[in-house]
Amino acid sequence: MNARTVIIDSGGANLSSLLFAMQRLGEPPQLTTDAMEIRAAQRVILPGVGTARDAMQRLRDHNLVDVIRKLTQPVLGVCLGMQLLADASEEDDIDCLGIIPGIAKKLISENAHPVPNMGWCRTRHTQPHEILHGIDDGDFFYYLHSYALPVSEFTVATAQHASDFSAIICRDNFCAAQFHPERSSAAGARLLANFLRVSGI
Repeated sequence: MNARTVIIDSGGANLSSLLFAMQRLGEPPQLTTDAMEIRAAQRVILPGVGTARDAMQRLRDHNLVDVIRKLTQPVLGVCLGMQLLADASEEDDIDCLGIIPGIAKKLISENAHPVPNMGWCRTRHTQPHEILHGIDDGDFFYYLHSYALPVSEFTVATAQHASDFSAIICRDNFCAAQFHPERSSAAGARLLANFLRVSGI
């Protein structure tokens, strides 16, 4: 029987914590790189850590680039997975999936704002969206990243480093979070629960 929710196995140490977070919500996901399982799932999560080049190469190695682009069910990108959904990344000047418009740019490093950005950041709503249900404007989420997507018409929440960046961005059935919801306590669990209950982002 196909899993209702699948996590695309993009490699990285955060996969186990994401699996456990979903299990705590009563939705044990399947970790896979199988295109048929991904297409058949009710929901798909695209996580990622490391470099955009390595992650895109892993997707190409498993012939998943076009598979992901053509998904019509709800899809959630997490951390690097958010940047992979964009047009490109300045990191190694790599083309990404081109689903959400924008280019992931390196954060500006200043004395008060070191790179990578690591820790808890206040996250502000910019427009209403069902992925934000029950999440207060200004709730804190846990971030660990050096690149981020700029604020755009598809941004539904922002956070601030040296300047504002997209914390959550959504387009059609695709939604993505720059932070790690699986490490973000009650607010992160709420976001994952919202993803499980939406019929189509």
